[in-house]
Amino acid sequence: MEIGFIGLGKMGFPMARRLIEAGHKLTVFDTRKDALARLVARGAEAATSPRDVADRVETVMASLPSLQASLEVATGAGGVIEGKRVKRFIDLSTVGSQMAVKIHDLLAKRNIVQIDSPISGGVSGAEKGTLAVMVSGPRADFELVKGALDVIGKVFFIGTKPGSGQTMKLANNFLSATAMVATSEAVVMGVKSGLDPAVMIDVINAGSGLNTASRDKFPRAVLPRSFDFGFATGLMVKDVRLAVEEMRSLGLSMEVAEAVGRLWEVIIRDEGPESDFTAAIKPIEKAAGVIVGGGKGGAHAAK
Repeated sequence: MEIGFIGLGKMGFPMARRLIEAGHKLTVFDTRKDALARLVARGAEAATSPRDVADRVETVMASLPSLQASLEVATGAGGVIEGKRVKRFIDLSTVGSQMAVKIHDLLAKRNIVQIDSPISGGVSGAEKGTLAVMVSGPRADFELVKGALDVIGKVFFIGTKPGSGQTMKLANNFLSATAMVATSEAVVMGVKSGLDPAVMIDVINAGSGLNTASRDKFPRAVLPRSFDFGFATGLMVKDVRLAVEEMRSLGLSMEVAEAVGRLWEVIIRDEGPESDFTAAIKPIEKAAGVIVGGGKGGAHAAK
């Protein structure tokens, strides 16, 4: 396929690279010239704006960091909506169902189909092509682009209702965010009482407490204290806020979500939006007066 790709960041770049390697012809745009140059060297063509991309191809993908960025790229001045050739816009970003519906309605006025397609699996998933790809949109358009989406991960068709892919993504990331802070609290409890955190993680992963934080994040980024899993605290907090907003809009009871949301607000305040989200354990450690991990996974009292 001829595909446009906008947004060549930590997630976008490896997805675009995989599409090129799979034989698709890419026209790419990003405000960072170095990212553009690296893909041009691999065979992509560089565009000068989102509109320029949409002038050249029928299918445009975007991987962007914020709601405002997605809205502007899709529907703003010089955006995809002004393209002469574009027929469908595939948004791989996490923007929440309300923003997805807004973008869908604006694009529909120009007869451009929005395919809502948020992803999960982190930078490593983007590099390996193992992302979970949650798609909502018209079935016929989905079938046209499924082959390209298969290159970046396992594709799930969520439904035809605008924004339903976003609802699925927010449910997933709420669980991921909850696992991270709940596992942090559990391990800090054990360390405070004298347990070895490395042994704790081994037991949890062999037992019923197993979750994505204990399986992946703690062994790779928390116990070694590298805090480099590859997903920013600011992005996780964005997703948690969107999930809580969606729950409220549906009139749901959400005691766990509100507690998780409050804790992530403390984390972003203390660690900053650019920190890795595995640093979520740090404010919990600080309050307990212990540090988890270091060396071979040992623990010691904070000084």
